[in-house]
Formats: sequence, C-alpha cells, structure tokens
Amino acid sequence: MSEIHEIATLTSKGQLTLPKSIRQALGVDIGGKVAFDLRDGEVVVTRAHAEHEDPAIGAFLALLEADIRAGRHLQSLPEDLARAMLASAGHAVNLDEDIEGEVAL
Repeated sequence: MSEIHEIATLTSKGQLTLPKSIRQALGVDIGGKVAFDLRDGEVVVTRAHAEHEDPAIGAFLALLEADIRAGRHLQSLPEDLARAMLASAGHAVNLDEDIEGEVAL
C-alpha cells in the first residue's frame, strides 16, 4: 500500500472524520468499523474485522439497519421463507452444485 498523509481535526466531542483517501485505502464505508492500536507512541488505524466478511451479507445487514432506523420494521417473514431458512440453518452449501428446476432472473 502506498503511503498516504492526511490530517484530521479532533472535535470537542473527541471525534474524527477519517479522510476519504484513508477510508478508501482501508476499504471501509458507512457503518464500517476501524480499530485503533497504540504502538510505541504511534496510533495505528486498521479496518476492524466485521462479524460477516461477505459483502452481500454486509449489504443486506446495512439495508436492514437503514429500514429499522427509518421506522420500517419487518413484522414477520412469510411462513415458507421462515421454514426454508430454519431447514437450511447449519447446513453446508455447495455453490457449485447444479440448480434443479427453472430459474428466473
């Protein structure tokens, strides 16, 4: 990674805005987590490892969070979807496996 030098200003609440070039270099976006480590008098900022590294899951969780914050709460899942999710919980998935039946895109 090439060196980047940026300066951020500390607010009265002790907050910093990470400069765009730093956010891009770390690969973090809105809702992303960063870790601060103090090493020999220097602060090292790294991307914190999220619970889910899969970008699709991260995007889905961000969508859910936005809906909840906006007051749009999902009341219940359709029963067939809930059953399918429970049936698949804890089972390995082979993404290379052929799909049976018709698929509409």
